[in-house]
Amino acid sequence: MPSPTLKDNWTETWNSRYKRYQMIIGTVIIAAIIYSLPFFFAHIQKRKGAVLNDWLLAHIPPHDVSVYIFGLIGAMALLILLRAIKNPSIYITWCWAMIFVYIVRFVTLSLVALDPPSGLVPLIDPINSFFSGNTVITKDLFFSGHTATMVMIYLCLEKRTDKIIALIAAFVVACLLLVQHVHYTIDVLAAPVVVYPCYRLTRYLLNK
Repeated sequence: MPSPTLKDNWTETWNSRYKRYQMIIGTVIIAAIIYSLPFFFAHIQKRKGAVLNDWLLAHIPPHDVSVYIFGLIGAMALLILLRAIKNPSIYITWCWAMIFVYIVRFVTLSLVALDPPSGLVPLIDPINSFFSGNTVITKDLFFSGHTATMVMIYLCLEKRTDKIIALIAAFVVACLLLVQHVHYTIDVLAAPVVVYPCYRLTRYLLNK
């Protein structure tokens, strides 16, 4: 039996009322969250926070590795985009799982006020810069959004080779964030702990 074509996958998804609603509503919510980011970041950037005594960062000399960080994130974003074009269910899962991640991150960032680590080398994030203008955001710390995004890409991909590549890329990005002193160690370690339950909850709700 021939494999379903790209058109078949999208036709099947769009003809399903539930999947169509999941895609449309999820996309609208994600767009609303992205729209709200500049206002939220501006708020947390003004706060006075605590500086943590991070043993691991104290033993890592800071270096600017922004190019490598965004090179890996961009490559993985392109990979999951290509896979989602072929299989829209991947997009639906990613979209709703990231909604839950954003909600949790808004809560943790609101509750845990931190100042950036000592030796921080500003990470010029082209995505955040687009939404926040020339303001460099340094206090969106707990938990790491970049690490969370990479872990979610790994979880949502389906092919074994893709998942291996994404897992390696997520680990490397997490390490590079520490090299640049953009995050505390706890920020990076907490990301997969938060992301996995959000992913499992999403799969459960979508399957229901």
